[in-house]
Amino acid sequence: MNARRINTESIQAAAPADTVPKDERQFVTALARGLEVLSSFRSRDKALGNLDIAQRCKLPKSTVSRLTYTLTRLGYLTQDADSGKYRLGAATLSLGSTVLARMDIRQIARPLMQELADASKGMVSLGTRDRLSLIYVENCRSVSALTLSLDVGSRIPIATTAMGRAYLAVAGERERAAIFDDLAALDELAWPTLKRGIDRALSDYRNLGVACSFGDWQPDVNAIAVGFDPGNGMPLMAMNCGGPAFQLAPEFLLNEVRPKLLAMVQHLEGLATR
Repeated sequence: MNARRINTESIQAAAPADTVPKDERQFVTALARGLEVLSSFRSRDKALGNLDIAQRCKLPKSTVSRLTYTLTRLGYLTQDADSGKYRLGAATLSLGSTVLARMDIRQIARPLMQELADASKGMVSLGTRDRLSLIYVENCRSVSALTLSLDVGSRIPIATTAMGRAYLAVAGERERAAIFDDLAALDELAWPTLKRGIDRALSDYRNLGVACSFGDWQPDVNAIAVGFDPGNGMPLMAMNCGGPAFQLAPEFLLNEVRPKLLAMVQHLEGLATR
């Protein structure tokens, strides 16, 4: 990543709806654009204006204005009277809470995750894929204050993070190829560098059982991760352990944390097969 700083913000975003082949008659572009607007909000955002949303979704501002008006009327967005900017509305909570309620794996994994977080003095998270991102569905921190400021609902890019790379390692060939196509289309100049990092991580996964990201996502963050199938018809997931690089050196993560993380995931996979 030395030659060119990768724009992880754009890589986290989904491929625009307009890139879907026009012969897909069942595809409803207006619905896809509305969902893109909702997906453009991130956990650290206080509020977004129509121009902010238009830039993130790569849509005309006039189109975004109609979408935000509709979503506001339906309760999925709320508009601040003073600034005119938008926040996610209460209606979005029902969508997320319904999905999370079905993920029994979170309740099973949480005490094990907390134990590893305390032992590593890092952060242990469970996530699943949403297009070109991984979304945290569970998160445990150590008592140490020096952990990452991410929580349930946070998005991280699939290409440069340990969690994203671990997901790619366990994904099927067709799914992985489709993700690669979307990443290449999103930023042709960045793709060769991203691909080299992913290929290195996939090699690590075959040899070590974990995917690594040592300064690839953010220069001061190290992490390792394992992907797995939680069973019961749920989507593939990945679990990571990471934190500040000065606190979690690669050697510590690989020698001390890796065996514990692998054992935890094997335990969870064993429960899924019962």
